Amino acid sequence: MIISASRRTDIPAFYSQWFFNRIKEGYVLVPNPYHPKMISKVSLSPAVVDCFVFWTKNPAPMLNQLEKLQDYNYYFQFTLNPYGEKLENHLPSIDKRMDTFKKLADKIGRERVIWRYDPILTNEEYNVSFHQEAFARIADGLKDHTAKCMLGFIDHYQHIRNSVRLFNIHPLTQEEIEEMAVSFKKTIDVYPDIQLDTCTVKVDLRHLGIPSGLCIDKDLIEKIIGYPILAQKDKNQRNICNCIESIDIGTYESCLNGCIYCYAIKGNYNTAVYNRRKHDKNSPLLIGHLSEDDIVKEREMKSLRDNQYSLF
Repeated sequence: MIISASRRTDIPAFYSQWFFNRIKEGYVLVPNPYHPKMISKVSLSPAVVDCFVFWTKNPAPMLNQLEKLQDYNYYFQFTLNPYGEKLENHLPSIDKRMDTFKKLADKIGRERVIWRYDPILTNEEYNVSFHQEAFARIADGLKDHTAKCMLGFIDHYQHIRNSVRLFNIHPLTQEEIEEMAVSFKKTIDVYPDIQLDTCTVKVDLRHLGIPSGLCIDKDLIEKIIGYPILAQKDKNQRNICNCIESIDIGTYESCLNGCIYCYAIKGNYNTAVYNRRKHDKNSPLLIGHLSEDDIVKEREMKSLRDNQYSLF
């Protein structure tokens, strides 16, 4: 199985010690986001975990513990945005995060660190010219440290509209999208070892030579793990998402990065701070502990390995 860690929160940045404790214990408990009393027990045995996909904006806390993953295959979706403290209140500077990106790629290989330029949003300050210049600067800095860049465009979810409106951030126009995309493609074409894709099919840029990609990517996973897998499209994601199936072990309302556009915090930042106080690195749950009325069911887990074929 593929384990996503996590679309719901930044585990590498804030919960890495908990994660490594779960690796040691061999399982994790994951509440159903819609029915939190219904809890799945998910095995983390190397025998059933084909690959971990980490999602993060700052994996620095994990860098010196990666040897604990020696029995696993994995790669990182690493978001590098240029907005700074105004929109991403609790992140290290872009330069520090670029340095972390390079260190991570040097440790595990450029193919296993995907650069996400996501979400792309605009206002008077973060206009098209801003993105053209910022993207070119980051791309030049990462040219030897990644093999793929994923472009993502802001979704105006209902629960973030008030927050983004305070910064005069409105839905992107097609003209803005295409002007930026042309510039991004021109920049990346200078670095032939970097593939440029979009995240989801929501914004179709194929006519500009930018394919619609996958974040949880079957081809990349097979290349990393060294054997073919039998995997379906993830039915739990939006229809516009191309990703293959995975199990997410994160919990919503627990990320402390403080991004004003965050889809994973439907309350506000104080909710995440409150939940963080309930975190125990030794608990099988990311947030809090089991209660007497919780219902725990073991999730059926198996490798996706296709034993009929071999890549080698």
